[in-house]
Amino acid sequence: MASNPKEIAVDMTPYFVIYKDGSINRFRPSENAPLCDDPLAPVRSKDVIIQPETGVSVRLFLPKITEPKQKNPVIIYIHGGAFCIGSARSPVFHNFISNVVEKANFIAVSVDYRLAPENPFSTTYDDSWAAFQWVLSHVNGKGPDSWLNDYADFSKVFIGGESAGANIANDVAVRAGVTHLDSNVKILGLILVHPYFGIENDPLYKVLCPTSGGSFEDPRVNPLIDPRLKSMACKKVLFLVAEKDFLKQGTMNYYEGLKKSEWNGEVEVMETKGEGHCFHFYNPMSEKAVALMDKLVDFLKQEY
Repeated sequence: MASNPKEIAVDMTPYFVIYKDGSINRFRPSENAPLCDDPLAPVRSKDVIIQPETGVSVRLFLPKITEPKQKNPVIIYIHGGAFCIGSARSPVFHNFISNVVEKANFIAVSVDYRLAPENPFSTTYDDSWAAFQWVLSHVNGKGPDSWLNDYADFSKVFIGGESAGANIANDVAVRAGVTHLDSNVKILGLILVHPYFGIENDPLYKVLCPTSGGSFEDPRVNPLIDPRLKSMACKKVLFLVAEKDFLKQGTMNYYEGLKKSEWNGEVEVMETKGEGHCFHFYNPMSEKAVALMDKLVDFLKQEY
């Protein structure tokens, strides 16, 4: 006699299913893009565990070094995936960041945070903040990683992310603004690519945050209600939106609200017509995806 299938408690297809016995089935298997350790390559990469007790790691990207004393600006980037899928090792994120590094001549730190629902929703934010602090531990050249010690210019630091990762990046910038940073560290800009800012009655948020009163009451998802926002640690914010993105309205609400807030910085927005959420990952060589990349790189390379 065939056994009965496990009973489903929560169905969040296409992300995951939680069964009544507590087990979780993920529908998207993890993939690992290969690393490159060739010093002659345009971009080198490596994985570094920053918290042995949790397994939290970062994937570092180093542009080609042509001078022994070369110093490069730094971008700390946080991948998307609805807080519950994806990895810094995923080919789409790896290739995107590698392209940014090559074009902008930046060092990139891609954060590989622990995912929900196996971990609480707040873990994605806390792991990314821990990665941010780990990066800044190298500011005096005495951190645990030689690439950051030898080649990072901490007077030019950017934070960025896409989709859920953009929310986390925004939170890191806000937390940095109320934290005593080393005087040699300058957070110049924040890049928000197709972020997730406030969907009323979002079923995924309800599953990940069952005790919350709703996404609009959560400053991590609705940062306009965060009293720390006025202290956000950057001079400029770039919003990248897509015309057909189901998250566009929440992004534009935050864009308009940030302009009117007490935060004393500049905001900029670029909208891609006719495209949807994170379209640039599906066809990265398309004209519109290249334009998005060019805008992001131009933002990084502005004179500040």
